[in-house]
Amino acid sequence: MDPLSNSAARALAEGDPLAALKRIALRDDAPALALRGIAMAQLGDLARAKELLGKAARAFGRDEPVARARCNLAEAEIALVCRDLGRPMEGLGAARSTLEKFGDFRNAAHAGYIEARRLLLIGRLDEAEEILDQLIVNALPPTSRAGYEMVAAGIAMRRIRATPARDALKQAKIAAADVGNAALNAEVDQAMQAFESPAARLVARDGERLLCLDEVETMISSETFIIDACRNIVRAGSATISLAGRPVLFGLLRVLGEAWSGDASREELLTRVFRAREADESHRARLRVEIGRLRDAIRPLAEIHATERGFVLEPGKVSAVAVLAPPIDDEHGEVLALLADGQAWSSSALALALDVSPRTVQRSLDTLSENGKAEWFGQGRARRWIATNVPGFPTSLLLPANGVVG
Repeated sequence: MDPLSNSAARALAEGDPLAALKRIALRDDAPALALRGIAMAQLGDLARAKELLGKAARAFGRDEPVARARCNLAEAEIALVCRDLGRPMEGLGAARSTLEKFGDFRNAAHAGYIEARRLLLIGRLDEAEEILDQLIVNALPPTSRAGYEMVAAGIAMRRIRATPARDALKQAKIAAADVGNAALNAEVDQAMQAFESPAARLVARDGERLLCLDEVETMISSETFIIDACRNIVRAGSATISLAGRPVLFGLLRVLGEAWSGDASREELLTRVFRAREADESHRARLRVEIGRLRDAIRPLAEIHATERGFVLEPGKVSAVAVLAPPIDDEHGEVLALLADGQAWSSSALALALDVSPRTVQRSLDTLSENGKAEWFGQGRARRWIATNVPGFPTSLLLPANGVVG
C-alpha cells in the first residue's frame, strides 16, 4: 500500500477511524475502499461498512486472493456483530483457508476466532472448542487475544465450569488492558458482569434463592437429584436424562421436585401442568397416563409413588432433591436471555442459536414486544430485535448447548 493507506491502516489499528478517513475518504481504489469499510465499522455504520467492503472485495478480484479474503473476513465480522449468523458467514471458512494457504497466519487465526465465536453463539460448543484448540494464539492480533479468552470463558460458562471461566476472563482483562481500546475493555467488563450475575434459582418447598455459577457447579457435582429447568434435564451424579422434547413430563417432574420431600396433590399437578381449572375424570385419567410415562422415563434415577392426595418423588441413591430454574420465570426466557447481550438480533439468528423454528421465535418475539420486554427496528430482512431495559433479565449462561448436556 502507499504511504497514505499505510498511515490510515495504523490509525485503524489504534482505534482512530476519523484519522484514517482523513487520509483516504475521497479515494475509490480497492485498498482505500477496504480501509474506509473498516473505519465505518468502527464508527458503527455497519450497513455502509458492509457495502464498502463488498465493493473492495469485487475490486480486488481473483488476482488478489489474500486481499479479497481479508475483505470477506471483515464482512463476516460485521455479520457476527449484526447477529447474521447464517448465510452471511458461510464464506468465513473459505477465507480462512485462503489466508492460511498464502501465509497470512495472523488474519487466518483471527478468522478462526470469529468462527469459534459464532459457534459459541449458536450453542455448538464442541466445534467451537475444537477451533480454539487449533488456533496459534501467538498469531492472533492483540485485540483478538482478548476475544479468544472470552470465547473460552463462554464455553466454560455454558458447560458450568466456573474456575476455567474465571481464569479465562482474567486473561481477557489483561489482554484488553494491554490493547488500551475502550470498547474492548467495556466488552470484557460486560462479560465479567455476566459471569458474576445469578446463573439460576434454587426452588424448594421452603422457598427459593439465587445461585451464582460456582454454586450451580457445586450442586451438580454433589449427591443431589437435580431437576434442571434451565435445560429440561434430570441429573443424579454423572447420570443425566433429557426431557427436553417432553414438556408435560418435565412439568410434572418439576412440580413433584418443588414439593419434595412431601407429595404434590393431584389438583396442583392438574392446575400447573394441564391448566385445568375444574378437573374432571378425563383430566385425572390423563394425569395417571402421564405419571406412568414419567415413571418409565426416570426409572433409573428415581421412582414416583401414589399417595392419598397425589404423588411423591423418591430419588434413588441421592439424599436430596433440588429444582434449578432460570433467574426469572418467563415462557420466552431463552429468547430474552440472548437479546439481553445488548446486541441487535435477527429472528433467523435467534432461531439458529436456539435450534427452533423461525415461526416459534417470531411468536416469542411478538409476545415479548407486547409485554414491553423487546422492541424492533428496521423492515423486512433488515429487522432486528433488542431487549428493552428491563431489570432482572435471565442469564444466557445455562442456555442449552447443541449436543452437550453439561
